[in-house]
Amino acid sequence: MKFEIPGRGELEIRHLLLDYNGTIACDGELIPVVAEKIQAIHELDVKIHVLTADTHGNARAQCGRLPVALQIFDRSDAAGSKAKIAEKLGGETCLCVGNGANDGEMFAACGLAVAVIGKEGCAVESLVKADLVCTNIEDAFDLILKPKRMVASLRG
Repeated sequence: MKFEIPGRGELEIRHLLLDYNGTIACDGELIPVVAEKIQAIHELDVKIHVLTADTHGNARAQCGRLPVALQIFDRSDAAGSKAKIAEKLGGETCLCVGNGANDGEMFAACGLAVAVIGKEGCAVESLVKADLVCTNIEDAFDLILKPKRMVASLRG
C-alpha cells in the first residue's frame, strides 16, 4: 500500500504492527470490530503483526482465526522487543498502532505511528511520539482503509 503525503513524500506500508492489550483488546478480549477490520486490511496486501507480552494469557486463542502473525515476547523488555520487531521488518515500511508506554520505542522505529486512546487510556510517552492519535481502534483501522484521511491530517 502506497500513498503520497504532501510535505512528507511517498509512504509505502508493507507491515501493520498492532499492540494487543489496550489497543485491539480490552481486558484480554478482542474488541468486537477488530476481526472485521483486520480482514479488510489483510486484503490490501499488508502483513499484519500482533505484538504482545500476553498479560492475560489468551492472545493466541483470541487471534487464532485472524490473518495475523502473532508475536509473544517476554514482558521484561516489551518496549525493546517491539522496537526490534519493527526494525527487523524494515521500520520505514511499518505502520504501528498502540497505546502503552512500551509502544514508544516501536513508534520511533516505524514509518508511521498511531496512538489509540481507548478504555485503558494512552501513555503520554507514546502519545508524544505518535504521528496521529485516535480515540478508538475502529478509527485507527479506518485511517488505513481510507488513507486520504491520513493524508489530510499529515500533509505539510
